[in-house]
Amino acid sequence: MKTDARVSVKLDELETLDLAEPRVHTDYDLSEVWRHLRTDEPVYWHAETPRQPGFWVLSRHADVASIYRDNTRFTSERGNVLETLLQGGDSAAGRMLAVTDGSRHAELRRILLKPFSPRALDVIVQRVRSATCRLLVEAVKKGRSDFARDVAAHIPLATICDLLGVPDADRDYILSQTSSALSSDEAKPEAVDSWAAKSELLLYFADLVRARRATPQADLISLLSTNRVDGADISDDEIMLNCYSLILGGDETARLSMIGAVLALAEHPEQWRALKQGEVTSESSVEEVLRWTTPAMHSGRTATEDVVVDRRTIKKGDIVTIWNVSANRDEREFDSPDRFRLHRSPNRHLSFAYGPHFCLGAYLARMEISAMLDGLRTFVSDIKAVGPTKRIYSNFLSGFSSLTVDFVPDQANIERGLLAGPMR
Repeated sequence: MKTDARVSVKLDELETLDLAEPRVHTDYDLSEVWRHLRTDEPVYWHAETPRQPGFWVLSRHADVASIYRDNTRFTSERGNVLETLLQGGDSAAGRMLAVTDGSRHAELRRILLKPFSPRALDVIVQRVRSATCRLLVEAVKKGRSDFARDVAAHIPLATICDLLGVPDADRDYILSQTSSALSSDEAKPEAVDSWAAKSELLLYFADLVRARRATPQADLISLLSTNRVDGADISDDEIMLNCYSLILGGDETARLSMIGAVLALAEHPEQWRALKQGEVTSESSVEEVLRWTTPAMHSGRTATEDVVVDRRTIKKGDIVTIWNVSANRDEREFDSPDRFRLHRSPNRHLSFAYGPHFCLGAYLARMEISAMLDGLRTFVSDIKAVGPTKRIYSNFLSGFSSLTVDFVPDQANIERGLLAGPMR
């Protein structure tokens, strides 16, 4: 069952296409547009509108990776997504890791890498696998389930909340705010709703930071509050902003990838059979899910000097957007990129970015997706998407807020209470 009801965009509509408009990505299939840009206009100038300045659009894998690597000529410190770049900058620049470059970025990243290392995450990963199995078995026993709500909404959020030390009682509230901060279920969301959600998250973490200053615990907030950068304590504002960034990144990317994975498996039964029968490895399956779903569509930078890319001159001060959603389907990098292949190797997707700003939580997200795939393989015999699906509205995130599926149980494994083991 094909569930994508988006309308294909004709190439003669390119000049009037506003990539900053969330509805463009939700209501329209831009595959032909991205294919055209990669082939004929890989460094494309997106004209200004009465509401916003113009910006560059880079669509090829090699160019996107090159910009990600170069945080000297292309800085994040004036914003790293269209929303902030088009409004003149990000107020968190120089304080939040994602919009900080140079030595401060390197030192802050060094501190934050410790709790995200495989060794430090070992206990949490085991907890993720157990919780994922429990949620999947509950969903499978129901038969028909909204996978987005019943399973995917709980796994990444619980994990990042564990790392940050967010109390269990606050987690439904945190999920409601993260869902509104970067996307919406409505075609014309109120801007005030998004800003209100962001403000609520910041205020929440400001209170939590103060509590951890007074009584440190074994969590990431306490770690930040007891470390120093450039010889000075990390301020409450910096900790609050980085918690905000981590909760959004740690929840949204893995959650949207999981939902997209289940839909892809329902739509590609031969790939589901390969997964179920153990014909593909966990590692290759996870990477293909990340490439196929590409939950973060773009990233943004500002040129710090004049730079020539593919014979086009990007001027100092220009906004540059790099589109993972196109790079991950680049024919120059991937064989048959529009086919979902769990055995794909190599798979140099850019869903976690690249270079100095490579995603801190990449290992954790991979483990969460792996646990979900292993659980499906063990407890499910078949998957059918029965609708309705509901895409989120965002110019940054891509995915679904609702996905109704029928799970056919693997009754023997459910009755034995097997825990899913890693695929080989």
